[in-house]
Amino acid sequence: MSAKNKTYQGLAITDASELIFGHCPRPVTCGNKLTLGNGQVYPEINFTLPPMLINDETWGEVRRHYEEIAQAVARRAKALSLPGLVVEFEQLPPMTDRPQWGAEITAILHEGLDRLHAETGMPTALRVTVVDLRDAERPPVLRTGPSWEKMREAFTCAAQAGADILSIESIGGKEVHDQALLLGDLTGIVVGLGSLGGRDMAWLWDEITAIAQRYNVVSGGDTACGFANTAMQLAGQGMIPSVLAAVVRAASGPRSLEAYEHGAVGPSKDCAYEGPVMKAITGCPISMEGKSACCAHFSPLGNIAAAAADLWSNESVQNVRLLSGSAPEAFLELLAYDCRLFNTALSAGNGEAVRLRDWLVAGDLPLSVEALMLEPATVLDLARSIVEVEDGYTRTVRVVREACAAIQKAVDRRRIRMDTRESKWFERLRASAEALPAREPDALAAVAEQYADLYRVDAYGL
Repeated sequence: MSAKNKTYQGLAITDASELIFGHCPRPVTCGNKLTLGNGQVYPEINFTLPPMLINDETWGEVRRHYEEIAQAVARRAKALSLPGLVVEFEQLPPMTDRPQWGAEITAILHEGLDRLHAETGMPTALRVTVVDLRDAERPPVLRTGPSWEKMREAFTCAAQAGADILSIESIGGKEVHDQALLLGDLTGIVVGLGSLGGRDMAWLWDEITAIAQRYNVVSGGDTACGFANTAMQLAGQGMIPSVLAAVVRAASGPRSLEAYEHGAVGPSKDCAYEGPVMKAITGCPISMEGKSACCAHFSPLGNIAAAAADLWSNESVQNVRLLSGSAPEAFLELLAYDCRLFNTALSAGNGEAVRLRDWLVAGDLPLSVEALMLEPATVLDLARSIVEVEDGYTRTVRVVREACAAIQKAVDRRRIRMDTRESKWFERLRASAEALPAREPDALAAVAEQYADLYRVDAYGL
């Protein structure tokens, strides 16, 4: 694993009352005079195309969609007198595969935000999220080859075209984790996240940070979306137990922390529900999504996700027409009114903001063991277990065991409900957590036979 720029051995936030929306110990300034985590929550609007092909013949129509979105978002931002705005452009695979296409859309959105700032003085920033193309080949190559070269060029082109924040939803370790998740194999899950995923994150974020520094833009953050959010969606469909999804959520923390130990400074990605743990450890600002992400996916975390948010996002909505206007306009309004409420509470004093935060937590917590992983006190316990050690595998083992302890405590205190099926699964998980190999080489050896055909050892520097 590459050398770390920084190793976190303690917490930036040690008191649960200080883990709150709109405030973080290490604010980030980016774009057009926008400072994140310094006392306000801002909307981060995210959008995509309606169902359509992206090719040479349709590229003109693609550009028109994004031009329309830029105009609509600016129009609504003015009407709502937003205190600040972040726009996220999540590239679609053809836009990373042809980096100049991604750069063209980046430039359109950048120009729109610059115009909005010039006309109103509104602080703005543009996040560009490049697609991880590296799993196109199986087993994934990761560190070399045409997919990685296109991704690196896409990051560079985005920075040159006006991106203020660079992000990605990376996939290293997912080829093992997906199979292990379906099998309910906790050792495979921990290896996929803590060993393989962590190694890939370390290498990848050295590369992303180098590009960000070269072009004087922000090295943002990653997400365990392909891991923990996959588990959340499978649990929501009854395909795996919710308690397993909750433990996977906790297990994703050490992997995502690697981005910060290799140069990222936030804001984290909105779909990184491990964000509060990252904020507690690093003090960096985070983006979160909750009820307004229902345009993209359902979740049991609609309110609690806002408890520590510095940016409040909708995930991604298609550019389609609604009765009121375009869907990106409508979802920006949803986010804006939520942010007004958060900021009103913040302006009323820390006690009122904590009260609102606690209501957001209390509404979701009794109904979801997954929500427990986002409760501020639990977040701090998970964060402490991670920083007790340095290597990714051991951190992941520690946080899995801490998650199991937190679930047991919540059940004992009747803070969450668990049916018979979930209870039986939880007992199996607790036993599996205690039986996890203490050493990473032993864990890799334990999964080698079952998963050997799924991943390349050299892709992870092993």
